Amino acid sequence: MKPRVFVSRPLLPAVIERIAEHCEVTVNPEDVALTPGALAEACRDVDGLVACGVRVNEEVLRRATRLRVVANIAAGYDNIDVPACTRRGIVVTNTPGVVTEITADTAFALLLSAARRVTDLDRYVREGRWRHWEWGSMWGAEVNGKTLGLYGFGLIGQAMARRARGFSMRVLYHTRHRAPQALEKELNAQFVDRETLLRESDFLSLHAPLTLLTHHMIGASELAWMKPGAFLINTARGKVVDEEALVQALRAGKIAGAGLDVYEHEPHLHPGLATLPNVVLLPHIGSAAAEPRLKMAMLAVDNLLAALDGRRPLNVVNAEVFESRS
Repeated sequence: MKPRVFVSRPLLPAVIERIAEHCEVTVNPEDVALTPGALAEACRDVDGLVACGVRVNEEVLRRATRLRVVANIAAGYDNIDVPACTRRGIVVTNTPGVVTEITADTAFALLLSAARRVTDLDRYVREGRWRHWEWGSMWGAEVNGKTLGLYGFGLIGQAMARRARGFSMRVLYHTRHRAPQALEKELNAQFVDRETLLRESDFLSLHAPLTLLTHHMIGASELAWMKPGAFLINTARGKVVDEEALVQALRAGKIAGAGLDVYEHEPHLHPGLATLPNVVLLPHIGSAAAEPRLKMAMLAVDNLLAALDGRRPLNVVNAEVFESRS
């Protein structure tokens, strides 16, 4: 008998067809996040779950008694209760790497848009307020030659450093584990302590995963250390930033602006955030392009099929599940 698989979103036909070659597959027909209760019911008798934009919590896992693998279509996996999966011997996988370049593209687009006031001035033109050219208004910030600070220096942070070279930017970074000197030299990136990163960056781009240690790693005190002319860019996870503190800092002019693709309580915005003219807001579309989305989904399927076949997938989040079997 073929293993049963539930797919939480209507993915591309090629992806579903590939799963169907090996499994009995059921797909949520609507491109919406299922509630934990609805997801639990859908996973009651399945062996595998392809999770895309859903939360896999205790409620789901208690009822999904046959579940053997959760293949998450994302590099991050804070939407999955990994410890609970591990206790049940359920393999959790993710899709790192394939979103590196597109996410860096998004982060740099936010950086440029915030600096040059692209969305604010786009509205200015569309609303018919542009009457004549003026010398002393509509100024933004220059990017070329400025300092880019990278909080986190994994693949996406490194991709940002490569993009910064085209703008002759000085690159600083901070992370728990310093990168090899050869990589620092290649990317012309300088390792600094946390406070130096915050104080010296003209553009601070966040690329840290969400953990207990990184929750609200940017709060009121960190924002106070930043330059009044600095910009905060976040394409990591919303909860690494205290949005209340960010709104207050933006209102008070403690920093110049921000570019956000992720939020604390998606899809809900913190009160006041949407009305600030010095913020560029995107709806969590960091990887939203045809090629990377297809690659992400296909990698998730590779991971799914390997785990269902008893093999170790390429991208395992909880490797201890396999260690306990040996």
